[in-house]
Amino acid sequence: MHKTRLEAFSDGVIAIIITIMVLEMKVPHGTELADLKPLIPVFLSYVLSFMYLGIYWNNHHHLLQAAQKVGGNILWANLHLLFWLSLI
Repeated sequence: MHKTRLEAFSDGVIAIIITIMVLEMKVPHGTELADLKPLIPVFLSYVLSFMYLGIYWNNHHHLLQAAQKVGGNILWANLHLLFWLSLI
């Protein structure tokens, strides 16, 4: 298997995780700046989660750049990583 297929699959899963994370942010009920205050904890949680996921995505690409080929063990290890990223 070519490593580009693994990269594409992982990129797709991470993109879905980011999409699901942003769905937790609700639209404020008012039009004033003060109406955004209750959303600050959710927004900060999203920012931290996005950064965490971005670090994993970046490291994942650097790791796969060093790989020559992808075998079954790497596929299972990658699924294990994606499972925990999606769970957290």
